[in-house]
Amino acid sequence: MRRADEDDFHDFVACRMDRWRRSAFLLCQDWHTADDVVSATVAKLYRNWRRAGQADNRDAYAQRVLTRAWLDERRRPWKRREQTSATLPDVAAVVPETVTDREGLAALLRSLAPKQRAVLVLRYYLDYSVEETARTLGISTGTVKSQSARGLANLRTVVTGQS
Repeated sequence: MRRADEDDFHDFVACRMDRWRRSAFLLCQDWHTADDVVSATVAKLYRNWRRAGQADNRDAYAQRVLTRAWLDERRRPWKRREQTSATLPDVAAVVPETVTDREGLAALLRSLAPKQRAVLVLRYYLDYSVEETARTLGISTGTVKSQSARGLANLRTVVTGQS
């Protein structure tokens, strides 16, 4: 790899490492596995940087590589084995509820002001960074942060029924 390509690769990876790690955690729900998936992603991107570097949307290309690396990790034989523990937990594990009511979720989003809704969807559903969200909406990063905080607070108020 040429020095310029290697510098480009290092800059690309350094800017996105935290985002990839969060994304991998959301997929696998385990920080150690997330780190393994991100490592595999970086290695695959390095091996194929010529193609990845010329992609129309490098971020989408990298996210696809990361998702496939996670799927490959799930297929490993040791992942299919039962996980055992020497001791039983004192309390039963709490299984988080999943959102299955799409209409209810849509109603919650409709309860927000349009700018708050846009910020929350870009930040938390599409996983845009603060800077990407600001660029997309044409607002400052401070506005993105404040609208995120207010939007989440408004959602909490609606969900819990507290004013």
